[in-house]
Amino acid sequence: MAGPAGDPLWKGFADIFTRTLSSLGWRAGDNLTIEWRWAGGEGALIERYASELVALAPDVIFCQTSPATAALLRATRTIPIVFARVTDPVAQGFVRSLASPGGNATGFADYDPPLAGKWLSMLTQLSPRVTRA
Repeated sequence: MAGPAGDPLWKGFADIFTRTLSSLGWRAGDNLTIEWRWAGGEGALIERYASELVALAPDVIFCQTSPATAALLRATRTIPIVFARVTDPVAQGFVRSLASPGGNATGFADYDPPLAGKWLSMLTQLSPRVTRA
């Protein structure tokens, strides 16, 4: 498993990810192969790992963050990509729309711009004296 040695955040993510897959009947070494890559935000590594993963010709690639998604989409337009923790995938050109992504990428955004107004509305309901945020 390629990941930062001793990084509890990465280890926690990997444990939850594999446990959840296992609960759905997908078990590493049985009916699933997982090729881990962790670039730690390093641009050159992100590009290299994207190329490595695409060269393996997997059935699907799961990734986190906008830089990883962008690198994978530069490397392939045919292998399905499922992303998480991506900010505004429509504006970044990863998907056509949230309702109909099109292409080979889909996933979960960590921020939905229309929600910002709702957050402010909720804030003023909770604390009506707020005049500046």
